This record gives sequence, structure tokens and C-alpha cells, in this order.
Amino acid sequence: MTDGHAESTDEMLMIRYKRGDRAAFAELVRRYQTALFNFALRYVKRREAARDLTQEAFLRVVRRAGEFRHESRFSTWVYAILRNLCLDELRRYKHRDHASLDATRDDGSAWIDKVPSTGVKDDAERGVEQERLRVGLSRAIDALPDEQREVFLLRQLGGIPFADIATITETPENTVKSRMRYALDRLQKELSEYEEYARALR
Repeated sequence: MTDGHAESTDEMLMIRYKRGDRAAFAELVRRYQTALFNFALRYVKRREAARDLTQEAFLRVVRRAGEFRHESRFSTWVYAILRNLCLDELRRYKHRDHASLDATRDDGSAWIDKVPSTGVKDDAERGVEQERLRVGLSRAIDALPDEQREVFLLRQLGGIPFADIATITETPENTVKSRMRYALDRLQKELSEYEEYARALR
């Protein structure tokens, strides 16, 4: 087989891993560890816990590899595992801390990249503006109702289709879409001073 391995889908990698190919699992970790960590960080708002939960999610992928159905999306499966771990963690840790400002660097950059550059501001001024946006975005996401924040994170961080989010959250798809719409409306309102970015959220 050629370097086509590098182009394997997640599902193909799972098949290879179940046949004993450890490199296939390493590739899945490479593809997902950052996004899963960012999702967990947003969910539980504690960096060390997010690291532990991400590691546990991969361990459960290993233990439950035989349960994976190859007609399903790997991304949906692994996010469902992590979401359940996060929910369990929140039940154990009832008093949530606000995410630190440092944490906004981990999961804000992907969305900030959507802001079109006008070419008018110099790099220093734009850097200050983006830092303000990171902080504002972090606070706006944290302020979302739990159900709306969950859908927003699955969609934006995980790139999960609405139908799969409905499966993960055990919620009708139309309800999922409504939660996403309400989340976007709230974020646009909170970030109204950044009109270009607010439009990009759509």
C-alpha cells in the first residue's frame, strides 16, 4: 500500500487499528486531540481536567474499538464519548470556575481567523483587537445557556453535522438547529462591535 494511508478517512483508520495497526490510532489522536481538548476545556472550564478527560476519551476508544460501527462517523462517536465524560465530571465538580483568560487562546483562534482583514490596521493594532475579541468571545460563549453552548461547540469545534449532534445529545434535529440559531443570535448581539466577525459566525 502507498502513502494513501495519510489520506485515510477516520473510519478507515479505525478498521486498520482494529486489525492491529497502532500507527492508525496514532493518526486519529493527531487529528483529534487538539479539538477534543478544546471542547473539553470549554465544557468543564478547567485545563487539567480537560487534559484528563481527553486522555480518557482516547482510552475508551481503545477499550471500545470493537463497538465502533464503521457506517458511523468516528467524529460523532468520539465526541459522544467525550461529552458523556464531561457531563460526569461536571456532576462531580458542581461549582464551575470561569475559564481563565489564557484558555481563550486555545479555542478562540479558529473562529477569529474568520475575521476578514481590512488591510488598514497595522499588525500591532490588529493583535490588540484580536486579543480583545478572544476575551469577548470566551465570555460570550460561557454566558450561553448550557444546551446552546453544547450545540455551538459541537458544531464549531467538532464540525459535527446537525443530524449527528442530535444523535449525540439525544435531541430532535430541529431542536438542535434552533439551539444553534439562538446561540448565534446571542453571540452576534454580544459581539456586535465586531460586525465583520459577527457576520462570519453565520
